[in-house]
Amino acid sequence: MLTVVDDKTLQKVAETFGGEEAVMIVGVLKGAGETTDDEIAVKTEIRLNTVRRILYKLYDHSLVGLRRSRDKTTGWFIFHWRLQLDQLAGFILNQKRRVLEKLETRLEYELAHDFYSCSTEGCKRIPFEDAMELVFRCPTCNKLLMHFDNTELKASLVERVEALRKELGE
Repeated sequence: MLTVVDDKTLQKVAETFGGEEAVMIVGVLKGAGETTDDEIAVKTEIRLNTVRRILYKLYDHSLVGLRRSRDKTTGWFIFHWRLQLDQLAGFILNQKRRVLEKLETRLEYELAHDFYSCSTEGCKRIPFEDAMELVFRCPTCNKLLMHFDNTELKASLVERVEALRKELGE
């Protein structure tokens, strides 16, 4: 499991939440410790609404935290944002578990079905039951459907599932 978070991992996670703008925002937070969304917008030259949208996405996944205070002159709330790097390892672990679950579901589907295809680009593989109902004709291009060998795909899925299980210690 991840214990120390490197900059590359932090950048990749930030990029998934908001592309290059999120990477810039996380960079400011990493250097500042705690700062306001206004200060982040000024330093990154990103629109304030965009900064807030990305910060709230990160907040929803506990990757940033916030402290609220009141402006004495206006009475408005000021939000002070900070990175929560200790939460990043758990976030990545949860994402890997979700990917593993999806890969296992896909593998089960591939193992349980026999597929047919017309081999035309843009046309989909069709399970045997559906191909039989279609009298082995492609519903898209009307070409004859031939057996599709998914052995390589199944082997690749098995390999990826096993690697993720090993990584997760399962």
